Amino acid sequence: MNHAALNQYKSVGVQSGLTDATPHQMITMLLDGALDRVASARGAIQRSEMARKGELLGGAIAIIDSMRASLDYDKGGEISVNLGMLYDYIEGRLVEANATANTALLDEASSLLREIKAGWVAIPADVRGV
Repeated sequence: MNHAALNQYKSVGVQSGLTDATPHQMITMLLDGALDRVASARGAIQRSEMARKGELLGGAIAIIDSMRASLDYDKGGEISVNLGMLYDYIEGRLVEANATANTALLDEASSLLREIKAGWVAIPADVRGV
């Protein structure tokens, strides 16, 4: 399968997944997408593909921006404020990693995103607001 066909296949899978997804599932998918892009950027750095690294990290930052935009500060209170600050911190690490090609910064960002995801998926179904 060529790359264009594979990308189109992935795009269709994502679109159909989003159509049926709950808001909780959508955030989970966004976290997965950010984690995938950061991991791929790590590989791009190792292969000296700096332009690709920039594209991938730009995508990860865009995903994190969309998660920040979805925060409800009225309902979420302190949790939303703290998540917003954590998203800012993660983005800063990704920007610095993009400028310096420092994979340790990517590892730190990935670790934080995995922690957020673990907490997110642990939310009981009856509390998710679905």
